[in-house]
Amino acid sequence: MKSNALKPELYVKDFVKSLNFYTEILNFKIEYQRENPKFAFLSFQESQIMIQEIDPNEKDEYITGDLQYPLGRGINFQIHINSIQALHDSVKKNNYPIRKDIHDSWYKVNNILRGCRQILLQDPDGYLLRFSEDLGKKIITS
Repeated sequence: MKSNALKPELYVKDFVKSLNFYTEILNFKIEYQRENPKFAFLSFQESQIMIQEIDPNEKDEYITGDLQYPLGRGINFQIHINSIQALHDSVKKNNYPIRKDIHDSWYKVNNILRGCRQILLQDPDGYLLRFSEDLGKKIITS
């Protein structure tokens, strides 16, 4: 397993619930996990994240403020994916809520439009996940 240079670590309130969401609904793979504290290193295609259960009895230097739902306010994690439809089907099959259903977006980069098909989900703790499938690019001629 190649380790990415950036690996977000998300604090979660219910480790089992979060692990189930990421592995059973989204199909992330458990690379490794620990029991004390409850922690898992997860991968999905080319992406990697870590989840760790919040221990309310322990002071953690990485926690910078109150952890109230939704966690991760002000950030979304864009996760490149090969097929939005497969993920969408799994989310629907598991009756998991979708924040914004499949939609196409085009972003201007200099004289090129880069397209992506996206879906927005919030994990059980409220972290915003933006799964994005590449649609290619279009050159702007005018």
